[in-house]
Amino acid sequence: MSHILLRHRDIPDLHKMAVYKKNGGFVAFKNAVTKMKPNEVTDVVKNSGLRGRGGAGFPTGMKWSFIDNKGWPHYVVANADESEPGTFKDREIMENNPLQFLEGLAISSYAVGAAVAYIYLRGESWQVAALLDEKIAEMEEAGYLGENLFGNDYSLKIHTHLGAGAYICGEETALLESLEGRRGQPRVRPPFPPSVGLYGKPTIINNVETFTNVPMIMANGADWYKRMGTADSTGVKIFSLSGRVRKPGNYELPFGTTFRQLIYEHGGGILDGRPVKAIMPAGASSSLIVVDDKVLDTPMDYASVRTLGSELGSASVIVIDDTVSVAWIINKTVHFFKHESCGKCTPCREGTYWMQNITKRIRSGEGTEDDVDLLLNVAKQMQGKCLCALGEFSTMAVVTGIERFPQDFKKAVKV
Repeated sequence: MSHILLRHRDIPDLHKMAVYKKNGGFVAFKNAVTKMKPNEVTDVVKNSGLRGRGGAGFPTGMKWSFIDNKGWPHYVVANADESEPGTFKDREIMENNPLQFLEGLAISSYAVGAAVAYIYLRGESWQVAALLDEKIAEMEEAGYLGENLFGNDYSLKIHTHLGAGAYICGEETALLESLEGRRGQPRVRPPFPPSVGLYGKPTIINNVETFTNVPMIMANGADWYKRMGTADSTGVKIFSLSGRVRKPGNYELPFGTTFRQLIYEHGGGILDGRPVKAIMPAGASSSLIVVDDKVLDTPMDYASVRTLGSELGSASVIVIDDTVSVAWIINKTVHFFKHESCGKCTPCREGTYWMQNITKRIRSGEGTEDDVDLLLNVAKQMQGKCLCALGEFSTMAVVTGIERFPQDFKKAVKV
């Protein structure tokens, strides 16, 4: 099966304008602007079943249809702040297939009536931003960006913006705050960005992988896209596989591919032939799944993974074997979330602080069984009380790790 998102693996030099155009580049954008009304573009994406690839999995076309047409101007923002530990798919797209991503961003901008679009990247990704700036300039020179595109009255500018390297800015309202020049902290919602977003105007935010799907959907049709994947999760997904596997990396596969196929057929199996002990299907922010044959044969789609007591999220699949202590994993994840908490809301600010102190005590060998109970209590007290998802995410591995792998914590504490 040829790639849809990672097409550079099939087509050498796809990042070059001439090569991209030779392989159908910008035809979908031109057809959208010259032959379709904006709402018709939205309808195609809606009918394709494309869901957001940033983690939440919200239907993309439906999100676009929420744009408030009473307030102007409109904006589109590409969330390229790829910060989830275990996720590294968007960077490969931007470095190797940037023009398809930019075309998808342009099509979505036309669909919602935005004349300006922004790409928000992590501060550490300045080299990627420089590459995208080059491609944006090439698109302007070729007439794919600028004023009165394709002889139409539609105009579009795209800008890159570097943040300061904060995980919290992956949350869309914190991203908007940062983009506006303020501290990256989440806003209270509602209102939601399609009504009140960037500069207080209607804004659509999707991530890089989501936008990269759009040109192929527009070129081939919604029915073509729906033939891949499952009824609940259509199309393909890039699974970022890491952990105790022989061949970590990005694998573009249809939704519905099983964990077993990803780990053993594509990832080459487990190091030293060890058994799989646990899986974190959505990176550091996900619940830990106890692995058996049933789990390994579970399809990787949004609905199926939910039946395992976890979420697929951005599909950052971290594989853990029986040589790794879950108590060690919890210590690492809690340290990360404590460091990245913006401190705006008390449950997350104080909760991550105390979870870090307790996990550090457990990992040092000074913890007791009472500390494990206290850690679980703190995590559960945080759930449902934080301003944004970061606080909730920080508790997922803690709660499921203690409840599903109690033996690891018994080994880690004083008797």
